[in-house]
Amino acid sequence: MRNINVGIIGFGTVGAGVAEALIKNGDLIANRMGFHPVVKRIADLDITTDRGVDVPKSLLVTDAHLVTDAEDIDIVIELVGGTTFAKTIILRAIEHGKSIVTANKALLATYGKELFEAARAHGVDIGFEASVGGGIPCIKALREGLAGNHIRSMLGILNGTCNYILTKMEADHADFESVLADAQKNGYAEANPALDVDGIDTAHKAAVLASLAYGRWFTAQDVSTEGIRSVTSRDIECASRLGYRIKLLAILKNHGGRVQVGVHPALIPIKSLLGSVNDVFNAVWVEGDVVGKTMYYGRGAGRQATASAVVGDVVDIGLNLMNGCSRRLPAFPVYDGCQDLIPDGETSSRYYIRMRVLDQPGVMAKVAGVLGRHDISLSSVAQDETEYQDGVVPMILLTHVAKGQALADALSELKTLPEVKMAPVVFRIEDAQ
Repeated sequence: MRNINVGIIGFGTVGAGVAEALIKNGDLIANRMGFHPVVKRIADLDITTDRGVDVPKSLLVTDAHLVTDAEDIDIVIELVGGTTFAKTIILRAIEHGKSIVTANKALLATYGKELFEAARAHGVDIGFEASVGGGIPCIKALREGLAGNHIRSMLGILNGTCNYILTKMEADHADFESVLADAQKNGYAEANPALDVDGIDTAHKAAVLASLAYGRWFTAQDVSTEGIRSVTSRDIECASRLGYRIKLLAILKNHGGRVQVGVHPALIPIKSLLGSVNDVFNAVWVEGDVVGKTMYYGRGAGRQATASAVVGDVVDIGLNLMNGCSRRLPAFPVYDGCQDLIPDGETSSRYYIRMRVLDQPGVMAKVAGVLGRHDISLSSVAQDETEYQDGVVPMILLTHVAKGQALADALSELKTLPEVKMAPVVFRIEDAQ
């Protein structure tokens, strides 16, 4: 039986998980696929710390070029992260005829076009299942299972840290800062959480998904991005009373050939499939024109989940090598389906608006009048008398579908009303079931 030799660059949490999975289940893969994946070499600056994986010390090296340049390695797995050194070693490995497996969504969302053009020029593959959704096989679903569909829309809960924080805020009736501190203490959030809570990580993943779904290259700079720092326990409670739950969503939609790509905290129905995704779990909801609505759910990060996705790519590329082919599936096929990004102001959504107003006759009419002048109609209005304080009461508005620019203009006008005593808080509403 043929061996397919694998080199790993980056022996941290995920790298150790990949090595463990390949060693533990190598025989299983061999029986199923007809080749044996062999961990031939592992490169990391630190080769002395115990990772909890029993690998021969002879496999451990500190020079990544002993992996990228080695004639006895077929597939290079890049797990160092970042967009500088990772890019350099991937391009070097490609130049040496190696196929690549990576979990690096930031790199793909920044330099994907360059990397895949290099892979095409050298006739090798790049596997990137682990870059979005951890162990969820959503990339494979888009590339293969849904290849016969125009993708109408996708909604994704793609960051476990944010989902954990929002879940805890709801369950514990706690504010963002206290739950973030708890998440950092328990290892669910980094000491500097900006990449997660400001939506940047999700934007990288959204760019990868959009490139797959809509046939042109997207970068993180193309993604309109908001994080979850503005979400309060008060808004979570109000949303719950209205039958909604707040999640950080990647929102991708095809509007007749023009593409909306954004990351926003949004209200979704509690009883929907996405509304039931809690804690550190991830999910990708996809609507195709043929298949209809589908959803992919599971752990979005962590040693074992990510390792599972990486090993899946090793198997795919190994089968290509066994059969003397490469680029069996174009990574990001470019076609004329969708070309232009839709600016934020031209996107349409329903909206949740919370403000505090004077409790006196005529205020609701004034607020509705402002919204009406901007072609925004209301689907519901609620006031919570238990929050009455010094003649001021909270007002919760849910709108019908409205243009983003119309809402922005209406909010600017609302802020000038003397009866409005706080800047309106606004979140999108996504009613996907």
